[in-house]
Amino acid sequence: MPAEFLKIHPQNPEPRKIQQVVSCLRDGGVVIYPTDTIYAMGCDIHNARAVERIARIKGIKPQKNDFSFICYDLSHITDYAKVSNAAFKVMKRLLPGPFTFILEAGYRVPKVLANRKTVGVRIPNHPIARQIVFELDHPIITTSIKDYDDDIMEYPNDPEIIFERFQHQVDIVIDGGLGGLIPSTVINATDDDFEIIREGAGVFEI
Repeated sequence: MPAEFLKIHPQNPEPRKIQQVVSCLRDGGVVIYPTDTIYAMGCDIHNARAVERIARIKGIKPQKNDFSFICYDLSHITDYAKVSNAAFKVMKRLLPGPFTFILEAGYRVPKVLANRKTVGVRIPNHPIARQIVFELDHPIITTSIKDYDDDIMEYPNDPEIIFERFQHQVDIVIDGGLGGLIPSTVINATDDDFEIIREGAGVFEI
């Protein structure tokens, strides 16, 4: 059964449609949704089968993944990662925004990812993504949408093209308008040196 193509207003997400997405996630569904950078694929952080399903779609083992967590605010982050005082101050200044912070894994990291010593965390500045996480009331596991067959556009940004590519692998593809083409800036915050791992959409200055 193909996925549902669900149009949601990017600035004023319709509550009924957000609830539909949240219900899908709670039932173990996999959803593609817009962020403040590129489109991403996500599932409920506490649903091991859904995490394994995303890993299969990506062609990797769940334990050897590059998944990040989408959080609503900093209080969510401290449940799943260890945050130093210096890192907290930097994150408070830059988030929500186009950054992924690599942190030491906390005690609530799901068992399917339990061998991970570090986790990537994001608070995207996008109403759809944040409202989904707010209503779900805990983070979602997320990974970027890539097109390895396209030499020109590594990250597809047209939701209709994304739907054509993934409609038989996921449950909902959200159309929140054209996405970005540049992924988030990735910062290693496991110590207080704040090394940039990947240059991306966010401009980082301490």
